[in-house]
Amino acid sequence: MHTVVVGTSGVTAAEVLAVARGGARVELAGEAVAALAKARGIIESLAAKPEPVYGVSTGFGALATRHISPELRAQLQRNIVRSHAAGMGPRVEREVVRALVFLRLKTVCSGHTGVRPEVAQTMADVLNAGITPVVHEYGSLGCSGDLAPLSHCALTLMGEGDAEGPDGVVRPAGELLAAHGIAPVELREKEGLALLNGTDGMLGMLIMALADLDTLYKSADVTAALSLEALLGTDKVLAPELHAIRPHPGQGASAANMLAVLKGSELTGHHQDGAPRVQDAYSVRCAPQVAGAGRDTMAHARLVAERELASSVDNPVVLPDGRVESNGNFHGAPVAYVLDFLAIAVADLGSIAERRTDRLLDKNRSHGLPPFLADDPGVDSGLMIAQYTQAALVSELKRLAVPASADSIPSSAMQEDHVSMGWSAARKLRTAVDNLARIIAVELYAATRAIELREGLTPAPASRAVIDAVRAAGVEGPGPDRFLSPDLAAADAFVRGGYLVAAVEPVTGPLQ
Repeated sequence: MHTVVVGTSGVTAAEVLAVARGGARVELAGEAVAALAKARGIIESLAAKPEPVYGVSTGFGALATRHISPELRAQLQRNIVRSHAAGMGPRVEREVVRALVFLRLKTVCSGHTGVRPEVAQTMADVLNAGITPVVHEYGSLGCSGDLAPLSHCALTLMGEGDAEGPDGVVRPAGELLAAHGIAPVELREKEGLALLNGTDGMLGMLIMALADLDTLYKSADVTAALSLEALLGTDKVLAPELHAIRPHPGQGASAANMLAVLKGSELTGHHQDGAPRVQDAYSVRCAPQVAGAGRDTMAHARLVAERELASSVDNPVVLPDGRVESNGNFHGAPVAYVLDFLAIAVADLGSIAERRTDRLLDKNRSHGLPPFLADDPGVDSGLMIAQYTQAALVSELKRLAVPASADSIPSSAMQEDHVSMGWSAARKLRTAVDNLARIIAVELYAATRAIELREGLTPAPASRAVIDAVRAAGVEGPGPDRFLSPDLAAADAFVRGGYLVAAVEPVTGPLQ
């Protein structure tokens, strides 16, 4: 997707990803320009009247009782941006900031904000120039939207503050705008407020998390299947007729993926050999139930994201009949909740993957594998500490699963007395998703090694394809102890980049 055209009816998740991660160009549709001009006419008409209108001719938040005279209104709009650009802490990632600016542009183009067409065009120009405002980790309470992060973005439009150029160097925003022939905007009535009042940061991070989790949940089905195979488990529990009688869609999809990976394996079905097992452990047998519940949580989160993508979040808003009305649509609760739901699901998926890894390494539960999958146990420690690393990541996932949205802290002299903390929910979910990729990578590393140690039994064709691909990617197989961190990093890159899914799909067909 090389160009995204923004109209009045919102954008898609794919378009957000194309702009945020793919660097796609942004253009304004003719309908958007017309809607912007129409709404601006309504704002200018109200600005000329003696009656105060919130956001147009008054102060903001707890200071909304003051009527602002016409000669001070441009200063009012500049001041709200400058004063609200109060973020602190580390810089937020470039892709998050690009999503932030693009999603604010989406709302501006709806024609409900009263922003002039030239302001919207400047937002598009900044994105197309590869200029990324410096936004900081802390400053948003998720109500009224992501105020501080959006303020830092608006500051760049004004030619103030700092921004990162396309070369990755941070410079004064005014210099970057001038270097790309972009004139700073002179904000007028309502425009400063309209650039700040949205859920765009938390929504952008939700969309990117869903894209990443789509790959990671498929990857987790593959590694669960590999672990089942390495543990000589049974694939009978994956039969579609069993999952049809508990018809959760995600569970059925996960079981189908695992069954497809295991097709043709000589390692499954040996659970009655040696010391007979009636059933496999829960971490193996219940893998589809846990991963499936996470998938269904993702489906709900996608529904919320789609609704938010079709929304125009601002306060006040310009309605089609010409009224300008205050509202509470900037409250981030709908997005904050699903961000927290996903963090819970991610923690549980990481936890069950770690339990399977631990089982592979324990000679008392691995059904014939060497302790810690070591080459010469005692002399070699094998993957003992790889599991420690995985366990540390799981422990952090559990902390990150504590919901941010259950908290609220009052602000703005008790005018904004209940907030969503959605930005915080999004930030911790990003960390959780990163950790989940690493956890799956460790299970992949252990399971492929374990399968290769099962001499005399042929793994499934899909498993063989995974082993060949991961070895080609620089993840070494069984052998004496070596410096392990590079292997784990290579496995992480293999999972995170979607290569694990790509390795099996030529054999299994598309995973669900």
